[in-house]
Parts: sequence; C-alpha cells; structure tokens
Amino acid sequence: MQVQAKLRHFRMAPRKARLVTDMIRGMEVEKAITTLQVTRKKVAPVIRKLVESAVANADQRGDMDIDALYISRAYVDEGPTMRRFQPRAMGRATRINKRTSHITVVLADERQ
Repeated sequence: MQVQAKLRHFRMAPRKARLVTDMIRGMEVEKAITTLQVTRKKVAPVIRKLVESAVANADQRGDMDIDALYISRAYVDEGPTMRRFQPRAMGRATRINKRTSHITVVLADERQ
C-alpha cells in the first residue's frame, strides 16, 4: 500500500529542494523526521511537515501499519517560473527568474 502528500508552488528553486529530498529517500519515517529536524536548510521544515502530512493520510486510511512506513519515493518537480525584471545601466533590463517547486512524498508500508 502507498500513500502520498504533495506540496505545489513552493517558492524555492527545485535544485535546492532536491538536496533534502535525496537525503531522506528510502529512510524510515521516524528517522527521516529526526534527520529533517536537524538539517539546516530552508526547505527542511517544509518537507518534514509534508512527511507528517503523508503519515496522517496513512493513518486516516486505517489499513496501513504506521510504524512500518518508509519513504519509498520523494521527488521535486519544477513548477511555474515567475519572471521579474531589474533595471540595469544604459536603459537595459535583466530578467530574474523566481522558480517554484512541486514536492511529492510517497510512503509505503512494505518493501518491494
């Protein structure tokens, strides 16, 4: 059985968020939450909350063993990019890309 939680349009570049999701992929849920609590990245509390949301989703279903859950998949996709412009010298402008991320965490209760 699998259960998932998604966070969409998070205002951080996917490249930065992937550093943390790569770190917790394959871990048991309790160990992943502990690891995310001590990780000093801006996205770590957000992913911890997302993992806890996925655990709550599994608890709500009722047919999964909460103690045996592990993170089977955790990935970050690129969301829409906001484009802003900054004035530069001699009447020019430079484009600034403000990237967003779609973060997905999938939990499973048995290893394949």
